[in-house]
Amino acid sequence: MARIKTENNLSRKDVIVSKAAALFREKGFKAASMRDLAESVGVEAASLYNHIKSKTELLHELCFSVANRFLHKMDEVEAEHATAIEKIEKLLRFHISEMIHHYEEVYVSDREWKHLSDPYLSNFQNQRRIYRKRFAAIIETGMRNSEIKKIDAPTAVLIMLHAISGIESWHRSTQKISAEELEENMISILVGGLIHR
Repeated sequence: MARIKTENNLSRKDVIVSKAAALFREKGFKAASMRDLAESVGVEAASLYNHIKSKTELLHELCFSVANRFLHKMDEVEAEHATAIEKIEKLLRFHISEMIHHYEEVYVSDREWKHLSDPYLSNFQNQRRIYRKRFAAIIETGMRNSEIKKIDAPTAVLIMLHAISGIESWHRSTQKISAEELEENMISILVGGLIHR
């Protein structure tokens, strides 16, 4: 029987999670089957169950590992002695980098989380809500300090996060600018648009 090929210090489970992210992005969580995943990994479907319990477990793992990375970054940035604009730029650069370098995981976490079941679904929705509130609070601090123009902070957060999720089309483009240029362009537009002059 074929064994799951591992490389770069990844465990067999890491390989399965990575292949699941690619599959869920391509087909959607609902349409992707364990048979599809087994084929992608290069093993019999039955042998996948030695490493994971279900397709749902994979979605849970993907969504929460991404959410935890973002929350950890938020903790880090909030603790820094920096201006609101500097904090926002750091968070946005992190978001952009994640969308460029961990695209499939972030895409699945952003689009397929609705297929989680409770208590995970409620927990995940709550994490998303808290994250956006914390992001908005940084913008509000910037407004109080006259760094940021008067805007509705929750709306600004939604616009910025939606713009970054649009990096999906950059991945699909055949004629695209480099990842570095993409990041600098987005920072220029998103951060530049906030600054109070």
